[in-house]
Amino acid sequence: MTSVQAFASHPWVNQFGWTLIHFIWQGALIAALYAMGRKVPGNAGTPQIRYLTACAALAALVVAPVITFGILAGSASAPANPYVGKIPVVSIPTDALNATHTSLAASVGPDWRDQMIPWLVMIWCSGALVFWARLVGGWAIAARMRSNLVRPAPAEWQVQFERLRARVQVSRPVRLLVSALVQVPTVIGWLRPVVLVPVGALAGLPAEHVEALLAHELAHIRRHDYLVNILQSLAEALLFYHPAVWWISSHIRDERELCCDDVAVSVSGDVFIYAQALAGLESNRSAHYSPVLAANGGSLRERIGRLLNQPASRITHHQPAPGIVLATVLVLAATYALFGQQPVARPTFEAASIKPNNLGGGHMHMHNSPGRLTAQMTTKDLIEQAYGLKQFQVSGGPAWLGNDNYDFSATTPTPVDLPNKVLQPYLQSLLADRFHLRFHRETKEFPVYLLMLAKNGPKLISHSGEGGEGTNSHGDRVKENMTGTNLSMAGLAAFLASRLDRPVIDHTGLTGKYDVALEWSPDQTGDLPGPSVFTALQEQLGLRLESAKGPVEILIVDSVEKPSEN
Repeated sequence: MTSVQAFASHPWVNQFGWTLIHFIWQGALIAALYAMGRKVPGNAGTPQIRYLTACAALAALVVAPVITFGILAGSASAPANPYVGKIPVVSIPTDALNATHTSLAASVGPDWRDQMIPWLVMIWCSGALVFWARLVGGWAIAARMRSNLVRPAPAEWQVQFERLRARVQVSRPVRLLVSALVQVPTVIGWLRPVVLVPVGALAGLPAEHVEALLAHELAHIRRHDYLVNILQSLAEALLFYHPAVWWISSHIRDERELCCDDVAVSVSGDVFIYAQALAGLESNRSAHYSPVLAANGGSLRERIGRLLNQPASRITHHQPAPGIVLATVLVLAATYALFGQQPVARPTFEAASIKPNNLGGGHMHMHNSPGRLTAQMTTKDLIEQAYGLKQFQVSGGPAWLGNDNYDFSATTPTPVDLPNKVLQPYLQSLLADRFHLRFHRETKEFPVYLLMLAKNGPKLISHSGEGGEGTNSHGDRVKENMTGTNLSMAGLAAFLASRLDRPVIDHTGLTGKYDVALEWSPDQTGDLPGPSVFTALQEQLGLRLESAKGPVEILIVDSVEKPSEN
């Protein structure tokens, strides 16, 4: 087993991979709704509403994959019911594929999407690791910035800073430090926040400008923006592959600065002075790490233009229209990824002879040899074999469907082994091409048996090696023996269903593979020695069967035609 196969064997990998795929269209849909929300009348001039709308959209982007993964995991962990959702699916086990020739493996191989899932998850893990490393590095730098090359601010500024803190209504204690590592006033920390100002700023800038900029930083602290910024960064690191996350997150950062600008203006009381203070930061503008909040964040030109009531200066790269276009493109891409691929062509017999005989229903016989099938059965029997169904799972159709017998003789293009599940796609093609079978599915409540743990627990032997799953049974009306190798509980339930009068659904909760041996008397009257299958299950395997009603998927024949002889 390769490392990729070993990785793919974990159940969560498939669930997580499909979660990543579904998030493509989910993120596009959320982005489209968010873009429309920004168009609601009244939102254009209210940074706080736009900020809250963007935060809600980002929260929805984070919650969507969590819910999706929970749904997929719940579906995977639910007790397997082999009688629901199985009709149109051709399942070809790995051991059967390995036994066939290359031509068959190529024609009925596993779905390309399932093959790509492990690679998709590994690519995501690699990308997430890079972004997490970048994020942790930024946090480490921010932690050093609050302690390296810093000193307390002059006493007169400490007093002024405390006055500003009271006016901005910040209840927590905040330290004001002078730093040689920052170029603009910067906030670091949430529980114990620190405001760093550049060396020389307190003495070299007009006092009213410094006060306005410090009010801006205190507004960040009052609004808990540092915490929100950390949560944003985590969302970006986890959902880095979706442009909608970065688009909405950039809006949050821009609107956050506008909200703090409004607080700073309300405290300073002079829009023009605050605009001049922001303009003075443009010459000192530089990149800063995402875990910190700096006064020169966002678009300074747009912020100054807004303060001075000059909407023409607004930068257009954040208008909602590109988001709608992006959402549309992503929806189309997700639709193609999920449904656009053409299904794998179903294999067909090279030659097939179908002739009626006078045996009537109830005389089914089938013999498979490499590359060849010979059988005598009704069309209803053929449907059951083609789709792996029980007799009660096929309904509708004309009376001849279960009464008229046919002799079948067919060959494959290459001499491959034809175990039942490898044979099924050939039989499905035969039904579609020669009988023109059309059907639909319905799920109905039927009497079923639930396979459950007995009172004293299971008596099962775990399978210790690798190998294909299989059962072997033989016996007569007095005694029957069954041995199962590498058998799951769903596989055991399927075997029991073949010996009983109703479906058997696994409700044991056991997920392992086991080697089992079971011996019972097929006679249910009690006239012959030996335990019934119900008693044998409890005594020999520590399992029991309980009567119940459960969902069973039914194939309902809509139309079918008698085949022409050949």
